[in-house]
Amino acid sequence: MNILKIAAFSDGDTGGNPAGVVIEKELPTGEEMQAIAADVGFSETVFAAAKDGGWIVRYYSPESEVPFCGHATIALGAALAQQNGDGVFSLNLSAAKISVDGHRKGDLFLAALQSPATSSAMADEVLVDDALKLFGYQPADLDARIKPAVINAGATHLVLALSDRLRLSDMDYDLNTGRNLMNNNRLVTISLIYAQSEQMFHARNPFASGGVLEDPATGAAAAALAGYLRDIDWPHNGVINIIQGEDMGIKSLLRAEIPQAAGSSIRVSGTARVM
Repeated sequence: MNILKIAAFSDGDTGGNPAGVVIEKELPTGEEMQAIAADVGFSETVFAAAKDGGWIVRYYSPESEVPFCGHATIALGAALAQQNGDGVFSLNLSAAKISVDGHRKGDLFLAALQSPATSSAMADEVLVDDALKLFGYQPADLDARIKPAVINAGATHLVLALSDRLRLSDMDYDLNTGRNLMNNNRLVTISLIYAQSEQMFHARNPFASGGVLEDPATGAAAAALAGYLRDIDWPHNGVINIIQGEDMGIKSLLRAEIPQAAGSSIRVSGTARVM
């Protein structure tokens, strides 16, 4: 079995979030995919098989299957472009139908996904309190302009907006406690963000539900955040840019384009490099 290793949302030829990419005639069993993902050891490994002019796609972290993963989708777009030439590829996920396009640019690839539909709801106070305690934050650390919310664009995240960039940089938590909190509340990640401006954000994404302390780039959370900002009438002017992984020394760059229609798909794009 050929397992490609591609870093998605890279900063040119550095940084980005590594993903395993497996393209086969048929998908392995769930148990086999879980074992492969654990062996690969990246935060996500994506599995794809051609069917009816599109691709059946599944995503696995080292500890669990997830319904949608943005950086692995970008990596898949690069792999499909490498294998089939530039194009737009239809993907059938476990609970949604989306697309990704991939285009070669020298030694790199440019890729963009169209996310599942978005939704958001204000977060329960108990969940917010538990999350603040997890990271050692106080309510005063939050940015009052962007209220804590449960957000979704194919996967569910809790978003906490911080008012101080340094508090984001200081992020730390216990993995087992975070795993329990996320699993008990059916969260894939907790999205910690800082708004540098109306269109530029810094983000960190603890991914304890998948057994990963932190993701250096999270396209699913970027899409969900973009949908939430649209829901609260944030002055995004149709696009936001996100810097993630910087505090890990793995700088990643994500771009999310936001159409006006409530709940509509978000286009998330970035560069991918073959490792």
